[in-house]
Amino acid sequence: MDSATLFFLTLVISATSVPSSALATPTSCDFPAIFNFGDSNSDTGGLSAIYGQAPPPNGETFFQKPAGRYCDGRLVIDLMGRRTEEGLGLPYLSAYLDAVGSNFTHGANFATAGSTIRPQNTTWQQTGYSPISLDVQFHEFNDFHRRSQTCRNQGGVFEKLLPKEEFFSRALYTFDIGQNDLTAGYFLNMTGDQVKGYIPDLMNQFQTIIQYVYNNHGGRSFWIHNTGPLGCLPYVLDRLPITAGQVDHIGCVGPANDVAKYFNAKLNETVVELRKQLPLASITYVDVYSVKYALLSKANKYGYVEPLVACCGSGGRYNYNMKVGCGWKGTVDGREIEGKSCEDPTVKINWDGYHYTETANKWVFDQIVGGAFSDPPLPLAMACHRQ
Repeated sequence: MDSATLFFLTLVISATSVPSSALATPTSCDFPAIFNFGDSNSDTGGLSAIYGQAPPPNGETFFQKPAGRYCDGRLVIDLMGRRTEEGLGLPYLSAYLDAVGSNFTHGANFATAGSTIRPQNTTWQQTGYSPISLDVQFHEFNDFHRRSQTCRNQGGVFEKLLPKEEFFSRALYTFDIGQNDLTAGYFLNMTGDQVKGYIPDLMNQFQTIIQYVYNNHGGRSFWIHNTGPLGCLPYVLDRLPITAGQVDHIGCVGPANDVAKYFNAKLNETVVELRKQLPLASITYVDVYSVKYALLSKANKYGYVEPLVACCGSGGRYNYNMKVGCGWKGTVDGREIEGKSCEDPTVKINWDGYHYTETANKWVFDQIVGGAFSDPPLPLAMACHRQ
């Protein structure tokens, strides 16, 4: 037998000896529900249910009216569920705290604007941080799981509005939280190093919640966003004392972004540890920071203008004023001002100083849905697989 023939046979034998499972392409997961935990980046009406509806012009681009979101339209979580060609083909998530018109058949949203991982020792009126921290959101979810099944078993309308028991183990559990924990420290005049100092505690609390969902509720599929470049947000740029040497090439606060990156590194380490602890879990870590910074860095290339200036605001360098926000009126220095929308939100990245516009959310979603910024690098619809 000559060497060429021997080499060919070796290839054939090697190929046929590979297990079929190793060659198989992962299939779509067919998630029946989403249970979301987070802050204003994914709040679809929670805070509005507590403190009153986010006022116009919020919602103007897509819903044509306020819809509980601090945005001119839809959020990334809306696109993840709703867009059947790329997302999961589920209805918009109802906020757990919204008692009117909600349908929880395919999941629930426990996020509220201003939420943090660890409880803040302040009130909403004092600081703008929500009392619905991540531990409270978990308690809500825990109660929802138990009571939804008790009510659903009564049949009738409850059966049409609440999820089936098996949905809790097959659902996708999504998390987007942590940004407010970082700004909370800065707004208490902490240094970057001091903020970094409590991040390990944030990770411990975050890890505990994931463990509870896995151990007590059968959750197996987790989709976790890291935090974005907070040093590029108008409200941070406006409120933090900044020196010229702290500003990066696109105008963002470098030290604040460094803290965000440190948080993300620790979050990634936490995810790696959770994979060891929870062997049946599929945990996807999504690098939203890189996506958002790329958008801000090349805003003109993608059709956006003034990436660090809010669309909806009441004036100033960044069109942001903490005393008179988007949709509100007030008096500043004896002058009546109003937080109004810009002429064309579709060319703006930032909506109100804190949050992205619908068109920017859509751009972010388009980058992450296919898995290019995920670990493991699997599309959203395949997030039940571990690799």
